Amino acid sequence: MKRQQGFSLVMAIFILVVLGLLGGYMVRLSGVQIGTFNYALQGARAYQAARAGIEWSIGRINNGGSCTDISAQTAMTFTGIDGFNVSLSCSSQSYSEADQNLTVYRINALSQYGSYASIDYVFRQIEVSIVK
Repeated sequence: MKRQQGFSLVMAIFILVVLGLLGGYMVRLSGVQIGTFNYALQGARAYQAARAGIEWSIGRINNGGSCTDISAQTAMTFTGIDGFNVSLSCSSQSYSEADQNLTVYRINALSQYGSYASIDYVFRQIEVSIVK
């Protein structure tokens, strides 16, 4: 009767290869998750920068400002969200309704980080309308 020889060596090599492939997959998956998290974080920051621009514009209009004042702000930066450029645009339309004269303001804020072709480019755009 012959003894089997070398089977445990083949099995050990197979297990090492499988564990190595599994480890490589986990490293790759971890890298993808980190990249996805960074994009989500930058997107949230871009949204907050655009929202800050909208809130600044609404405050300006509520304190007697006009669309000319808002559109004159070509680019804004805010502390705490460094690297983001916020561009504002505003248009207004006056209406007469019954005995009231109303003005509808449409404010658009575009927040950008990085240059358009770069891998870390992110932007968010918010538009609001207010009646005063």
